[in-house]
Amino acid sequence: MSKILASQLLDLMGGRENIAGIYNCMTRVRVVAKDHSKIDMDNIKNLDGVNGVVDDDEFQIILGPGAAEKTRREMEKQIGEVETGGFAPKKKGVKYLLKKIGNIFIPLIPALVASGLINGAVNFAINSGVDTELAWVQVLQFIGGAFFTIIGVLVGFNTAKEFGGTPALGAISGALIFNPALDDMELFGESLVSGRGGLFAVMMSAFLMAILEQQIRKVVPNSLDLIVTSTLTVFIVGLLTVIGLQPVGAVLSEGIIVSINWVLEIGGIFAGAVLAATFLPLVLVGLHHGLTPIHLEFIQDIGYTPIFTILGMAGAGQVGAAVAIFVKTKSKRLKNIIKGTLPVGFLGIGEPLLYGVTLPLGRPFLTACLGAAFGGAYQALMTTGAINIGVSGISLVPLIADGKYIHYIIGLILGYAGGFIFTYMFGFKEKMVENLDK
Repeated sequence: MSKILASQLLDLMGGRENIAGIYNCMTRVRVVAKDHSKIDMDNIKNLDGVNGVVDDDEFQIILGPGAAEKTRREMEKQIGEVETGGFAPKKKGVKYLLKKIGNIFIPLIPALVASGLINGAVNFAINSGVDTELAWVQVLQFIGGAFFTIIGVLVGFNTAKEFGGTPALGAISGALIFNPALDDMELFGESLVSGRGGLFAVMMSAFLMAILEQQIRKVVPNSLDLIVTSTLTVFIVGLLTVIGLQPVGAVLSEGIIVSINWVLEIGGIFAGAVLAATFLPLVLVGLHHGLTPIHLEFIQDIGYTPIFTILGMAGAGQVGAAVAIFVKTKSKRLKNIIKGTLPVGFLGIGEPLLYGVTLPLGRPFLTACLGAAFGGAYQALMTTGAINIGVSGISLVPLIADGKYIHYIIGLILGYAGGFIFTYMFGFKEKMVENLDK
């Protein structure tokens, strides 16, 4: 199936020679075309297995979990070698920045999910009374925590790659920031602290590595490039990282955390409702991964992220909306679409529902957002949080911090109920089904 779909997609995107770059996230194949006008978007939408498309700088094809990676691999086989990073159009602004950050973290999502679920299962067992001294508990904690010992190195690697530098030099940025040897050092009378500035400092350092490397390479003779370019880059950026970028990163990360905490404390349930209700538009254009470093900074700083559970309610509102449509519609085709996408929606993967059901119908997209607000308000009220990210919905239950599993589930149910009620009463009429057939 993936092989056939890959071939169809390549044909409808102007042929393999029109592909400048390709990669995938959990649910989407993301393509940069040399000539965007050659993409036959309408026929791509109608292919079996395609849940929707996003026509942007990167052409995004929503296929769902598992299918996205399999199809991307098949497309790469048929295309031959293509770039997998650093190929996006060079544009500026918040949207461009969020996309770049998303590209840095998307390859890390499988490791985040796996590590998070293992940690969550162990924490769930410990909260249920399992002895922490048991060997199997310690081994699982070791396995679940392994990824987080190298996350800085991987983020630095991906950052340098994304901005056109040597990935290995970017990896050094991560090693510089999180190296425990810093804890035994002093500079200008101040004790250095490993991890200060977190992933923001890593990204700034790796970005500077990439830019400086490119500039030095322009003036260094080819015969000396391997020795001089890399050595000067690491030496200069290494010093700047320890002296300046770590403190700047610390101010940035602490400022973001304090600001979000302030919004949640002052805004309370209203802030939770607004955040949950407005998150789907970010998902709509694939920019939600740009928030990943903020979640990870929260986890590093206080042990959990208080906004991940709130934002996850956006998916709950969609699930409720889809159930309402399933109950009301007479369309067998629409019922079959919902039956195929609803299970992964309950598990926290909302793109198939978003692009296959609520968005094409129009108004249910809005009522799903309104329903999400109820779940988000409750999560903010009960100050729930997640000790890791990567999954939401029912799958997030083991990762809830401080044993607030019941409160998270109640918020999830409120999101389902809100999406269902708003959509059933105001969001769906049978004539909307015609939009799916266009």
